[in-house]
Amino acid sequence: MNNILLLEDLPEIRAWLKALVMQVFPTARITECSRVHDALAQVSSGLKFELALIDLGLPDGSGTDVVAALRDAQPDAQSVVVTIHDDDEHLFPALQAGAYGYILKEQSRELITEQLTRISSGEPPLSPSIARKVIKYFASQPQPVASNMPEVSLTERESEVLLRVAKGFTLPEIGVQLSLSRHTIADYVKQIYRKLNVSSRAEAALEAQRLGLFRR
Repeated sequence: MNNILLLEDLPEIRAWLKALVMQVFPTARITECSRVHDALAQVSSGLKFELALIDLGLPDGSGTDVVAALRDAQPDAQSVVVTIHDDDEHLFPALQAGAYGYILKEQSRELITEQLTRISSGEPPLSPSIARKVIKYFASQPQPVASNMPEVSLTERESEVLLRVAKGFTLPEIGVQLSLSRHTIADYVKQIYRKLNVSSRAEAALEAQRLGLFRR
């Protein structure tokens, strides 16, 4: 990681998050902002960000606006929401705006560090309770009309991995369950995401539901 945007209005929380980021990405340059306005200015400044950690409730607006701006201006940037809000009213607008991950601040330092570390291996960071909420939401949606959906061919192993990804298991946990290495699981995940044309656990959960994997 070269450039990381950190949007958080509370100085003590911002310093805490910065320390975690520096632990995971020690060579990164971190641009700190405390307001939506300042973050939007950074997005449009021409500086290319690879990762953005974005709070939602800011004094001058919602961090979701920054997520959407990054999605439009810098599609390769990965926006990860870091917030106290775990309700649907905050979660789903953020995902729809293009959030790559969603981390709750209430988690331990160790767990947040682990979730940030996963980004380098292509695994979107989702807090376990958020992953369950996303799965529950998609499972409650009507099945799409099959004739309108493209056919996707997954191997049996890929289907097993996809189901576990959609259920919120981490790569090491999936590796233990399937007796495979973490790196092998990461390769499977990349292959699955490519086949399904998805880039997040939320989208993976939707595809798993569409393919009927939750009924296994």
